Amino acid sequence: MSPTGSPPSTRRTRRDRCPGVLRPWPAEDGLLVRLRLIGGRVGASSLRALAAVADRYGSGRVHVTGRANLQLRALPGNAGRLGPEVVRALAETGLLPSVSHELVRNVMVSPGTGAAGPAGTGPGGGRADLRPVASDLDTMLCSVPRRADLPGRFLFVLDDGRGDLIGHPCDLGLVALDEGVAQLRIGESWGPLVPVDEAPAALLRLADAFLDRRGEGPTAAWHVAELPAPLAGPVEPDRRLPPPAPPLPYGPLPGGARHVRVPDEGLDRPAAEALAEEALAAGSGELVVTPWRGVLVPGESVSSPGEAR
Repeated sequence: MSPTGSPPSTRRTRRDRCPGVLRPWPAEDGLLVRLRLIGGRVGASSLRALAAVADRYGSGRVHVTGRANLQLRALPGNAGRLGPEVVRALAETGLLPSVSHELVRNVMVSPGTGAAGPAGTGPGGGRADLRPVASDLDTMLCSVPRRADLPGRFLFVLDDGRGDLIGHPCDLGLVALDEGVAQLRIGESWGPLVPVDEAPAALLRLADAFLDRRGEGPTAAWHVAELPAPLAGPVEPDRRLPPPAPPLPYGPLPGGARHVRVPDEGLDRPAAEALAEEALAAGSGELVVTPWRGVLVPGESVSSPGEAR
């Protein structure tokens, strides 16, 4: 049985059109752009700046997606492209670190990874801090020009061992078995065990193999599960894999954090600024957008990604 619940393989007839800043989606109310967050992490200053861009140029709202990214709607443009002033304003938020690879920076991570207390690593939480893994994966992904050819829907999913993302569909991913070892996920199958610190390189070797095999033009595969042959031989799931965990509940969490639900209409500027202020007051200055259309506001005990290294 597939660990991901992915749909059956599909024969593509067009290229993917997943939106970005430099490739917006033309919606009825204007142009829509998506800003990709590695593991959902966004600095308070970046969220505040993005809310200001939405207020000045767009609908006035910052939306969250099921892949833990951010979107703006109703942006102005010409011939399906944003004007240079809007692109510059979005780049100044710090949320467009790679122009060439913006569409392929799709890395989902257990939102609580690296946090202190029961909601983070340790009993009842994750088994490994995957923030350094996600950061290295992003850096290595963007360091090779060819990897910009990955489809915009190609997704890496990293579960830190708590089981909250073990059932989420992915193209490539991993589940931490303990602090130092993880089992890879390859499309709908399980892959080999690897040291956690070697996982980014292992995942990107598989991504390169996918690029070799996906085909050319509008019929090229978007997902690993669509390839005519597996990327690697199947491996039995390790007995240490966690059972699937339910989504993170909304409200206060152990360790002083809280999970805030984002309404369908998104965050207006005052709401975004209030979340930013709360993150700064907690001492981390960082928020985590979750795959459950929420925002995790860390507690005071959460260390920064730099300290985690």
